[in-house]
Amino acid sequence: MPASLQTRELLADPPFMVLLAARTVSMLGMAFAPVALAFGVLAMPGADAGTLSIVLAAQTIPLVAFMLVGGVIADRYPRALVLRWGQIVAAAAWASIGIMMLSGHTPLWLLCLAAAFAGLAGATVYPALSGIIPDLVPPHLLQQGNAWLSMGASAARFVGLVASGAVVVWLGGGWAMVGAGTLYLVSAVLSGFLPRGGSLAQPEENPLRQLRDGWSEFRSRQWLFVCVIQWAVLLMVLQASQGVLGPVVAQAELGGARGWTAVLASEAVGAIVGVVIAMVWRPRRPILVATLLTFTAAAPQLLLGFSAPLWVVMVAMFLMGVGFDLFGVLWMTTMQHEVPAESLSRVASYDALGSLMLGPLGLLLAGPAAAVFGPHVALIGTGVVSIVTTLFALSFADVRRLRSRTHVAAEVAEAA
Repeated sequence: MPASLQTRELLADPPFMVLLAARTVSMLGMAFAPVALAFGVLAMPGADAGTLSIVLAAQTIPLVAFMLVGGVIADRYPRALVLRWGQIVAAAAWASIGIMMLSGHTPLWLLCLAAAFAGLAGATVYPALSGIIPDLVPPHLLQQGNAWLSMGASAARFVGLVASGAVVVWLGGGWAMVGAGTLYLVSAVLSGFLPRGGSLAQPEENPLRQLRDGWSEFRSRQWLFVCVIQWAVLLMVLQASQGVLGPVVAQAELGGARGWTAVLASEAVGAIVGVVIAMVWRPRRPILVATLLTFTAAAPQLLLGFSAPLWVVMVAMFLMGVGFDLFGVLWMTTMQHEVPAESLSRVASYDALGSLMLGPLGLLLAGPAAAVFGPHVALIGTGVVSIVTTLFALSFADVRRLRSRTHVAAEVAEAA
């Protein structure tokens, strides 16, 4: 079926349109957080890169630690309900940080507590979202559906980054954080209109047994666990470079919040381009293509490390945005085709847990690395690690050879 007809069929489906609207609004809220949190914390009296590392780690550690629990919950209970409550908790957490910043009462432990609740919310939202997509979208429209969801998310990231940068500059990080919380609340309201449905897993089934079954599905696919190992290391250095080291360099050399917002906005624009490509391109070996695209992560890190001009860093971030969002659509569609629907949220939670597990380490090490080696040398180190970890993933046969189910089915049909 041509892509235009698939799009028409998809956009005529009310449940999918509700999901698209809810996801887009929540991503708009998420886009407010990085710039607002980074420069809001750095603007606090006595705060430095180490302070920012601690707050970001406080968010990321619960996100990682409770991801498996979130996967079981999303397979055990109606995913639309899980998604809605996760967004409500996220709204409260981000708005609380904004209120603290506006009031001037920002004890580090309280900021960390609110950030931890935001991480807990993410631990339920991600597996619920991963599982609900094939609940609402027919198999032949999955890549198109994932692409449209990514399109909404990418457009929201761009608008959110530009808007949050303006709000931070004009009004301060506190109002931007309150805006993020409000957007999450709107997303929760929209999620209330999703078909509630039921759970595919039996509620009386032992949760530990569900975890073991999900692990069996996960580890039985070499391409899946190898790429998750790759992303564990890749996200560790990305958390360090984009969460701490990049903003520190931007504060000193690229014009502060304005310059860093431009860098992140370039990535968001690239992501939109990547999604457009994903709507029309269905490679025969999607995991090979997706893994090759992760080479784009190294360029912004290396360029920031070598004090490249702002526009050069923006071009590199644009290309990374193209690569990463195309990766995301290909990865999600392949998982949805290869993993049974009743296990998908748990497998997605193992995917997220493995990918994110080293993220807190990257955040915690970024501050000390900047102090000991300087932010530029630390950024060059993250770029080298990014290249090495991608080469590691490409050394495995299943990563290079896994073929798209759509192409396999078409070839079988032609042969018959």
